[in-house]
This record gives sequence, C-alpha cells and structure tokens, in this order.
Amino acid sequence: MPGIDPAPPARPRNGLIARLRTELLEFWQALRNTPYAFRFVWAASRRAALAGGALTLVGALLPAGQAWAGKLIIDAIVNATRQGMEPAAGLRYVVPYLALELALLLVSSITGQVHSLIDRILQMQLTNHVNSLLIRKAISLDLRFFEDPLFYDTLQNARRQADTSALNIVNSTLQMVQQVITMATLVALLLRFSPWLAVIVFVAAIPAFLSQGQHAERAFRAVTRRAPEARLLNYLETLLTGIESVKEVKLLGLGEPLLRRYQELFTRFYLEDRAIAERRTLGGLAWGMLSNLVYYGSYAWIVLRTIAGLITLGDMTMFLGIFRHSQSSVRTLLDSLNRLYESNLFLDNLLIYLKLQPQLVAPVNGRIAPAPIVQGIEFRHVSFRYPGSDVTVLRDINLHILPGERIALVGLNGAGKTTLIKLLTRLYDPTEGQVLLDGVDLREYDLSSLHQRFGIIFQDFVRYQFTVRENIGFGQVDALDDFERIKGAAERGGADSVIEKLAQGYDTMLGRRWEKGQELSGGEWQKIALARAFMRKAEVLVLDEPTSSLDAEAEYEVFRRFGELMEGRIAVLISHRFSTVRMADRIAVLSAGKIVELGSHAELIELDGAYARLFNLQAEGYR
Repeated sequence: MPGIDPAPPARPRNGLIARLRTELLEFWQALRNTPYAFRFVWAASRRAALAGGALTLVGALLPAGQAWAGKLIIDAIVNATRQGMEPAAGLRYVVPYLALELALLLVSSITGQVHSLIDRILQMQLTNHVNSLLIRKAISLDLRFFEDPLFYDTLQNARRQADTSALNIVNSTLQMVQQVITMATLVALLLRFSPWLAVIVFVAAIPAFLSQGQHAERAFRAVTRRAPEARLLNYLETLLTGIESVKEVKLLGLGEPLLRRYQELFTRFYLEDRAIAERRTLGGLAWGMLSNLVYYGSYAWIVLRTIAGLITLGDMTMFLGIFRHSQSSVRTLLDSLNRLYESNLFLDNLLIYLKLQPQLVAPVNGRIAPAPIVQGIEFRHVSFRYPGSDVTVLRDINLHILPGERIALVGLNGAGKTTLIKLLTRLYDPTEGQVLLDGVDLREYDLSSLHQRFGIIFQDFVRYQFTVRENIGFGQVDALDDFERIKGAAERGGADSVIEKLAQGYDTMLGRRWEKGQELSGGEWQKIALARAFMRKAEVLVLDEPTSSLDAEAEYEVFRRFGELMEGRIAVLISHRFSTVRMADRIAVLSAGKIVELGSHAELIELDGAYARLFNLQAEGYR
C-alpha cells in the first residue's frame, strides 16, 4: 500500500537486542538539545520560567495527597457507621477530611489555571525571542547565503515549530519531573500493598512508549525532507494571492493550473502525513487496550482482597486511586519523554541555523574606511566564482577608479557588471586578487564603516510599504528624524515633484499592502529609491540601472543633477542606455567577465570596437 513501509523481516534475538540498544542510544543522543531549550525559555522570561517550575512541584505532590485524603474520608465514614454515630456527629467527624480534600482540589484547580496562563504568556514571549534570534542571525549573514537555495531550506526547517518545540521541551521535562515525584509518592504508598503492582504499572506502558517514539521520528523526517517542496507550496500560494502577481496570473489564465499544482503537492503531503498518523493511532490503540486489561486485572485483584477482609474499604479506595494515578503518571511520563524526543528533533533544525557563521569576517579592530577617499579604488587581478560554482564570473579584472571619477560599466547581461559591484561594496570577497580602497585591501576595514561609505541603488530596489519619509530616511537610518535631510535627499533624487502630489506628503503610506496606501508608478518608485541613495553622504555612489523606469527626459534631468551632486566623489554607474553612459568620465566594457575596453565615450567610439557597435545599434533604434 502506498505510503506504508513493508513489514521488516524477522530478526534473530541478538539482532533485536542490538537494534533496541542502538535505538535507545539514538534516543538519548537526540535529547542533547534540551539544555538549549531551557536557555531559550530562561532568556524569554525568567519570572515565568521560575513560576512554572514552582507550580510543577506543587502539582507533583497533589495526587498522593488527594489519594490519602480519599482514604481518610472512607475510613472515617466506615468508623462512624460502625460506632453508630448520629448523622450530625458523624458528619462533624468526617468534615475535617472533606475540608482537606476540598482544599487540595481547589489548590489543584488554581495551580492548573495559573499554569495554563503562564504557559500562554511564556509562549508569546518565547515566540518573540526565537523570531528575534532567527532575524538577527539572518541580518548577520552575508549575501552568499541568500543566493543559495539550500539556505532557504535550512531557514524553512528552523522556522517550523522552533518556538513551540523549545517550550514543549521545557514543559515536557517539567512534566516528567512532576510525574517522577508523583510516582515516587504514590509508589511509596503502593509498596505497602503490593510491590508487583508497581512493576506492572511501569512495564505495561513501555511498548506504547516505544511505538509512539518510532512514529514521532518518522513524522519529523518526513517534514524535514520536504522543506524545498514546502517552500514551493508557500510560493504557489503567494503567486495566487499576492498583488505583485495577480494581474499576470489573471491575464495569462494561470489561476487554475497553478492551483492544481498546489493541490497535487498538498495532497502528496496529506497522504504521507495520514499514513504516519494512521499507524501511530493503530499502535496507540493496541497498546492502550493492553494497558487497560492490565489495569482492570489488577483492579479485580484489589477488590478480591477487600472482600476477603485483608484490607479496609478506605485502603481499597486509596490503592485503586493510587494505581489509577500511577498508571496515568507512567503514561504521562512516557508521553512526555516522546514529546521531548520529537521536540528535540525539531529544535535541532533551529540550532543548525543559529550555528551558521558569516563568511565575510570583519577584522577585530579593523580600520575605519577613509572619508574623503584620496587614492581611489583599485581592482587588482580580481577573479571571482560564486560559492559552490565552477563558473568564473570575473576574470583577472584590473581597474583603478580615481577620486571624484564617474565611471560607467556596460556590457551584455551576464557580463559580470553587478558581480563587480558586489565585490566593490564587499558583499562578497574575490576568489583571487584584491579590491583596494586607498591602497588597503577591503578585508582590512571595519565592515560597518566600509558600508557607510557607499550609497547604492540596485535595479531590483526595495519598495518599502511604509511612509515616504521612511522610504527615503532608510538610506541613513540614524538620520530618520532629520526631516530637512530627508527633504534635501528627495530634491536631489527628483522625488520632490512626486511627493508634492501626495495628499499627506511625506507622511503618505506607500503601496497597497495597508489601508489608504498610495501606489506609485515604476518611475515614481525609482525616484523615491534615488532619493534614498542620496540620503547617505557617501564617498561612493553606485547606481545599478537607476533610471530604467524613467522616461528619457526625466533620465536626462536626473543625471544632469547627478553630475553636479557627485562633484568630488566617486560614482559608479551601470546602465544599458548609452545616452546616460556617455556622461561618464570613463566607460568600462565587460564581456564574459573581462574588461575588454576602457576609455571615454569619444575614445571608445573612435576605437570602433564592442562599445561603438553597441552604441550604434542602440542609436539606430532611435532613428
């Protein structure tokens, strides 16, 4: 049957023992993450963690106290009856024991409710703590991780049940402690009656425990294995419901085909999960019935002892209560151990993610990047391959950008222009060679101060669904409250004319994600992004296709002002529009990862090489 593993062949007895020993060792090793869970919970809320521990101790002592109180009540009633007490006198005789049981009941009810409240509060605090750890780790990692699909599988698995797993581990551990204390008090009473009952209670629950543990591991392996497909499921849902894709999905009639892919994938997950759940349920039913048979067999034996006059009615009531509680405690203990095991497996994914280390290491006490730049930027015999790839994207690049120079990078798609920018801004380190700033390797600079020297707008710039003020101010986040600086950046980027038309000006919410959000055209968004780049008082401004959504007139105005604003500072421009490129002091032509031509527009036209051919092809399109 699909989704069901075939029955394993019969094993020799020694093989079964060895397998059991191996499984127990693997089980024990899987619990290694338990200390980390306690650290997470402790960091999330020490007060709630301490309160939960105290309530666990109280809860552990209550069952034995309640069983003893029940015995006292029954024996008091029997004694009152035997002594022929009047009802009122008999009631007064029994009332203290009833009050004791009522008090224990109230304590149990109160501690249960308070414990639930603490769990809910702790869950919220823990979710915030774990999510913050996930995000802070993502912030610390360099670009190479985010361009690797395997990283997203790791992140997908880390996100899944990370916060609930940590709390489940702590709760399961505390519950185990509670049940161990409870069982110790109950067994101490039970041993007075029959040591064999204590053994039976424990042994009857072991098979169910082993069965549940096996299915928990299968469920975990299934969920972890299909992380890439789970991301595809999320992606399909985003395509079918997101504003960014809705127009094209409707016009191309992609709705039903993509929905069918979503349903096929979901159905596959469902069938696999159902098969595991069915086997887990069948195993639970079988072993549960065995436990019930053992319980009622022992029940009958205790009743027979009572009828024979070997124990009192109160003793019988207490022993039955103890036996029932003991069996329940053992079952709860082993279930908690199974949950502890399963949660440890899921927490392993979070810990694997949190152990990732950035590859771009900032040196201890690194140099502060210079301002102003005196000697310029130099690429010295730079070659580069992306991690995990054998393809050389850049080959022996040698380029010296002088202080105050405006340089343009041109070439066909895939020539290596954007990769060169990534090396310039130290989003990656070269595979070979060096990138120097004022004669010093970029790897020797403090990374934070180095990034402060760059203002940049990428072709795929972010459209922040926040206010205009924040969209621009994010360019220099520590100056977010400097409104005059934000206005100045808007003017330099040409966004002031866009903002004037908005009803709430700089306080207008942009995008369609929020109520009353104002959507902008592509060109208007690009002006906002340019203003964000101008927000930073950078020594180097990098513009990667910054005017692709602007018309020719708006583009000319931006670069006319751009030349004025970048006086004395380095500007690096990537553009396919040669009307823009020709405004640069020098133009570097890249092809297959190499600089094949370098010079001014006039020099390259006179050279009549690759640049001249591309320029003439584009110019021909305007005739």
